[in-house]
Amino acid sequence: MKINQVKVGAILSYFVLGLNMIIGLIYTPFLIRILGQSEYGLYSLVASIISYLTVLDLGFGNAIIIYTARYRAKNQKKEEQKLYGMFVVIYTILGIIAAFGGIALYLNIGNLFSNSMNIQEIEIAKKMMLVLIFNLAMTFPFSIFGNIIVAYEKFIFSKIIKIIQILIVPAIMIPLLFAGQRSITMVMVTTVINILCLIANAIVCIKLIKIKFDFGKWNWTLLAEIAAYSFFIFLNQVIDKVNWSVDQFILGTVKGAIAVAVYSVAGQFNTIYLSFSTAISNVLLPKVTKMETENATAEDFTEIFIKTGRIQYIIMALILTGFILFGKTFINFWAGEGYETAYYIACIMMIPVTIPLIQNIGLSILQAKNKYKYRTIIFFAIAILNIVISIPLAKMYGGIGSAIGTSISLVLGQIIILNIYYHKSIKIDMIKFWKSILKMTIPVVMSFLLAFATIELLKISGLVPLAIMAGAYIIIYSALMWTMGMNRYEKDLFLNPIIKILNKINMKQK
Repeated sequence: MKINQVKVGAILSYFVLGLNMIIGLIYTPFLIRILGQSEYGLYSLVASIISYLTVLDLGFGNAIIIYTARYRAKNQKKEEQKLYGMFVVIYTILGIIAAFGGIALYLNIGNLFSNSMNIQEIEIAKKMMLVLIFNLAMTFPFSIFGNIIVAYEKFIFSKIIKIIQILIVPAIMIPLLFAGQRSITMVMVTTVINILCLIANAIVCIKLIKIKFDFGKWNWTLLAEIAAYSFFIFLNQVIDKVNWSVDQFILGTVKGAIAVAVYSVAGQFNTIYLSFSTAISNVLLPKVTKMETENATAEDFTEIFIKTGRIQYIIMALILTGFILFGKTFINFWAGEGYETAYYIACIMMIPVTIPLIQNIGLSILQAKNKYKYRTIIFFAIAILNIVISIPLAKMYGGIGSAIGTSISLVLGQIIILNIYYHKSIKIDMIKFWKSILKMTIPVVMSFLLAFATIELLKISGLVPLAIMAGAYIIIYSALMWTMGMNRYEKDLFLNPIIKILNKINMKQK
């Protein structure tokens, strides 16, 4: 029986997210307490700074997925091999450029953070940065293999590798931290594990998928076409870095490592929230590319937009309302003293980002239709606005000010302007989409108000009572969503796997 890679990949994506969340919830407070607020903030800040260099991918990763899907649909093996040969060379060059960029940052650490950090903190940051620069430089040449695995829809393998990576890093680091090792050892272990996973991707591509490389004469016309396509994806990656990483850099320069640590705790919850949405949309990029290649209609894209958005909304609304209700108590227990404002920072970021998260499939549609240009130009301008307003807000209000600046840019760009663009330019029926979503909001509001009133009236406090209340909230939310919000298709998505399992059990018993 042939395994459905997309369905199993989507299921494993959520398993990875759940595992990542559980490990993070156990591992992060351990790090905070072992390293201390200052060194944990340094670790988060350096990782954030190095992540800026990942934009040197220039958007080529998505292009490899798109063009591989096209070549596979047309059975153009020779063109596919030329594509891979060309990008092995390109990614190697980009890895060298990233290394030099990292060294430039390393040499200027003291100039960037001398006003907010002491000499010892700067020296630790420089050592961590050297290791992460090496990690990044090695990642670039091997990154093509991960993109090929996605293009071939081998989602099961990629998720299994991710599961191993999630489990093995804390398994190695916890004993080392107890033995007295610090943040520098952490980045070294992470680097070694990352390189081993990259090698595993390469082996699968060469041995299992049996890809081949043609290093002959480059197709410069193709490269120019890919560069034009990728340029706006590259700008979008820059925008994402500004929206989700620049706040830590700003706080590091104006407030110091402790402010970064608090913001990083809030950012971790926001990152988990973001991931729960992209788990489905990420595996649908090859599908919507195929739809575009086969000249799918606007109605077809509207259908998949609404279908995916509704499923995402069911999940995202539960997570968001649950966090608003129970997140403050949990963070106080989880992170400890000194992280109280992380709850408010997380809420400020998570509430407005919910709308673009349930519309993430739209980004895949834009990529498939090669219509990133307008979106990216507008968003780039808004990202600049984010920096301009976040700097004074960070100086006045710290992490909360930075989060407010980011949220303002999200509302303007990814909610108001992008929804208009989807409706007018891509011809997705956004009015139909929002009517569908608003109907589903009734059970969300009802369950939230019921839980909020119960907590306030009964004065429920403490971790154990709130955990019981959280469990009851999930049951109430699920019941109301099932009876008032979900349609037949969504119910079948949940019921069919259970029915299949029960049928298999019955057959074995017979």
